[in-house]
Amino acid sequence: MKKKFFFLFFLLIIFIQSPQSQDNNEILLTIHDRKITKAEFERIYRKNNRNSSIIDKKSLEEYLDLFINFKLKVIEAKELGLDITASFIKEFEGYRKQLAKPYLIDNKTNEELISEAYKRIKQEVRASHILIRVDINATPEDTLFAYNKTLNIRERLLEGEPFEIVAKRTSDDPSVKNNGGDLGYFTAFQMPYSFETAAYNTNVSELSMPVTTRFGYHIIKVTDKRVAQGQIKVAHILLTVSQGAKQEEKEKARKKIVDIYEQLKNDEDFGELAKKYSEDPGTAKNGGELPWFGVGRIMVREFENAAFALKKNGDISGPVRTSVGWHIIKRIDKKEIESFDEMKTQLENKISKDERALISKMSFIQKLKREYKFEEDTKMLNAFYQVVDNSVFEGKWDIAKAKTLDGTLFILLDSKFSQQDFARFLAGEKIRKKPIPIKNYVDKMYEDFVNETVIQFEEKRLEDKYPEFKYLLNEYHDGILLFELTDRMVWSKAINDTIGLKEFYEKNKNNYFWEKRIDATIFTCSNNKTAKKAKKLVNKRAKKEYSDEDILNKININAEENLLAIENEIFSKGDNEFTDLIKWDKGISKNINQEGKTIFVVINQVIYQEPKSLQQAKGIITADYQTYLEKLWIEKLKKKYKVTVSKKVLSTIN
Repeated sequence: MKKKFFFLFFLLIIFIQSPQSQDNNEILLTIHDRKITKAEFERIYRKNNRNSSIIDKKSLEEYLDLFINFKLKVIEAKELGLDITASFIKEFEGYRKQLAKPYLIDNKTNEELISEAYKRIKQEVRASHILIRVDINATPEDTLFAYNKTLNIRERLLEGEPFEIVAKRTSDDPSVKNNGGDLGYFTAFQMPYSFETAAYNTNVSELSMPVTTRFGYHIIKVTDKRVAQGQIKVAHILLTVSQGAKQEEKEKARKKIVDIYEQLKNDEDFGELAKKYSEDPGTAKNGGELPWFGVGRIMVREFENAAFALKKNGDISGPVRTSVGWHIIKRIDKKEIESFDEMKTQLENKISKDERALISKMSFIQKLKREYKFEEDTKMLNAFYQVVDNSVFEGKWDIAKAKTLDGTLFILLDSKFSQQDFARFLAGEKIRKKPIPIKNYVDKMYEDFVNETVIQFEEKRLEDKYPEFKYLLNEYHDGILLFELTDRMVWSKAINDTIGLKEFYEKNKNNYFWEKRIDATIFTCSNNKTAKKAKKLVNKRAKKEYSDEDILNKININAEENLLAIENEIFSKGDNEFTDLIKWDKGISKNINQEGKTIFVVINQVIYQEPKSLQQAKGIITADYQTYLEKLWIEKLKKKYKVTVSKKVLSTIN
């Protein structure tokens, strides 16, 4: 699959281009019964020659030949029916969905959301909140009750009741008993988007109006705003103290952390002490180092505050108490917020996975509704409140219960979408769900149905609305076909056809020669004295039949004389710096002194040019065989399909 991706990517570089302002429909080329316009070819040529203002006749003809070969293969694939197989259709539809994504978003809204997110990331907000829980599927009555309750609490705060006391008495956030509603500092993407927006839009010391999230209603009090502190990398030494620890255990841990801190003040190595004492199994082995983190990310607040309070790299904190235990923190590095351009791609990815994506999607849907003159008759939904029952929450609702419904729910241009269309949508939901009031469920599903239908309506029209999408899609279509057939006819064939590969090698073996090489042994010695002794043994081994191991053993009995290494190989030019320094004649080279060592080379044999074996050059031989097979294939296709080029039309490309 990865090979196919890179093949298609390469193909797109060659064959894809934005449309010309004015298409030219003159027929440049006819292959078999397919007519290809000047405009189609010209897009390709200009794409690959956009830095040149002058049309070069030679390059034009070369591109035409390349283009003809491409089209011949695609036509052959279609003649073989590769474009109507189930696997091709499934794969092509997958690519189409991916290619359609950039056309199915509101780019203007997206850009605004990216800019807004970056602006917020540069600032950190500290806020407290009170939560009144409301189920996302609550009835309107329950929702109104929760909203009024939230307003009443806000009035109490405005009248001067302390926020922390009111929060502990009224908030449904379970953490309130420990933090009094204080959430600490946070930045973009760390809270639900509506909560984040309210916090950033509320002035310091002021209260927000009730804010709704998937959890319920919130009252937010902003207590501070500051410039973002960026990210920090630290190491720590941790002594854990369990929540239920006895007083003597707590005191023992405190005394131990103080003792470790005293050792650090006496210039003991932080990393070594972390390895010795830290009870954080994930970091102790690497000297206590933690991943980079920013405000409101991973760390508990006390740890975070102490880490960011360190002024420079290498600074070490005193003992810090958190809910986990005792820490000593060392600052390793710190970095500020990156520039907008550096963060833009990261922000785009975050937005696509955040609530913000829904804002962009709904903006796009509203735009399409206006474009396609969306009209609906919501009274037609009333019948569904009667025919849909609790079986829908089991994924077992029977569409037959809506068989008498045939009215029109909404219209897009001249297309009508009926009650039966919606009934099929409902019946297609086979996942079990938590029961909620039927009306709530039908209304929510209708909203989803409308939104999906509008998007699909647009997606089916992309080729007509955006010529560049049509061209891009067509090239992916042809590229998939080309990959499949080329793999079958060339790539896999060359690898699997061992007989053909061997025959190709035998006919062309003189193209795969080894250059001049040497069979040589490189001796690395600790000094000149050792090298001299080693050379003597090398000269004697023809008579004594000394092996390399024998020479090592004879020399290395004395600690002052060390033969450090013996390396025997066949070397080509460029393989080794020492064999490249000497003259390639049989015998022992002069000493080479480098970095306090003495090296000499023994050339055992000079090997002159000879053909490589098939196994030795299999990679390049296989590649050449593929090129050969492709050439034969193209010649066969040119005989099979008649190719006609209009020289007159070609001459008008300038």
